Amino acid sequence: MARKRKGRDLHGWLVVDKPAGITSTSVVNKVRWALDAKKAGHAGTLDPEATGVLAVALGEATKTVPWITDALKAYTFTVRLGQKTNTDDAEGEVTAESAERPSDDDIKAALGQFVGDIMQIPPAFSAVKIDGERAYKRARDGEEFEIAARPLWVEELLLIDRPDEDHVTLEMTCGKGGYVRSIARDLGEALGCHGHVRELRRIWSGPFDAKDGVTLEQLDEHAKTNALDHLILPLEAGLDDLPRVHCPESSITKLRNGNPAMVMGDVEYGEECWADHGGQAIAVGVFKSGELHPTRVFVR
Repeated sequence: MARKRKGRDLHGWLVVDKPAGITSTSVVNKVRWALDAKKAGHAGTLDPEATGVLAVALGEATKTVPWITDALKAYTFTVRLGQKTNTDDAEGEVTAESAERPSDDDIKAALGQFVGDIMQIPPAFSAVKIDGERAYKRARDGEEFEIAARPLWVEELLLIDRPDEDHVTLEMTCGKGGYVRSIARDLGEALGCHGHVRELRRIWSGPFDAKDGVTLEQLDEHAKTNALDHLILPLEAGLDDLPRVHCPESSITKLRNGNPAMVMGDVEYGEECWADHGGQAIAVGVFKSGELHPTRVFVR
């Protein structure tokens, strides 16, 4: 018999303003401990030295993680010009240097090639798997290997500050799977001066904003109490990008058992949507001929 998990049955989202120097997994573990939650996970890993939005899903909200992972995200980041590192950030070893420094106009002109549908090669020090093994493990062992380019949608990439000739601050809005370190590296190469990420902050992710984030200090201060419960956003926040249909009382049991059931709403045949009853998500699925065919159900 499986051991029953201890803790509270919490269902929803807690936005954490992650500080530098801690992994995303460590943040999730801290949230689970502080809230005494049975189950938690996160949507979109941040590098240990990156800061900003880490959306932590609790309980049944973990079933909505894919839609937050797929949602647009925005980052501000500072690129150190003139230096290339083996990790494409400030944590790595400098492997090449250049005295060239582009003008602001040169930088703005180069940004265009990184907007829209682009192909991007992830950093060597990343969690991408190469023949079943993480790339960063191979890189640490000094192995030479190639990582295939991957598609990325970049909605916007803007120059927002130039603190000095060695640094430029950019803001990027992109889709799933983007590596800011790769943008910094490739921009440096395009400008003929090299570059790596000096600082990185995720300012929003889907419906979640850094300004609403809880700090680790707050988690420590209110650990094992109910003081932060009012900051837990509803599970439904994770479905913000999906259309909603109404689930009548007679369809609730069928949907929760994973069976198609009648719903009401203005959605197209074959469209993915979520069924609502009294403001609560019952299921996510595909709409066909007046019925929702569930792919995920929520039980609270």
